[in-house]
Amino acid sequence: MKERRKSPRINKVLSVKLSDSEFDILTETKNISATGAYCPVSKPLELMTKLRLVLLIPIKKNRTKTIKKINCEGVVVRLESTKDKDKYPYRAGIFFNQINDQDKKALRFYIQSALKENLSV
Repeated sequence: MKERRKSPRINKVLSVKLSDSEFDILTETKNISATGAYCPVSKPLELMTKLRLVLLIPIKKNRTKTIKKINCEGVVVRLESTKDKDKYPYRAGIFFNQINDQDKKALRFYIQSALKENLSV
């Protein structure tokens, strides 16, 4: 099967808040790219549901670690049910359809740094 993704994806756990006018879900990513994220959710979300997201990514700056908050918007492009009957019985694939250039650049930098770390291990 040919890979359709244009952006590299990494398996990293990042805190994320998903929300719309009716709910807020606090969760974390299973994997992420500069164009989307895959994360567990507590309720089934309809495909093409528009969401507001707040991502927290660790950034190394001048040998110190800080947390960068990224605010963006996305849409649910995939939803899977899991056999887990825990707090998060669903997994959602979310495409970032609105993210400002500075935040996208920071997210790409984080992903590239993580990829380099994996290569050096």
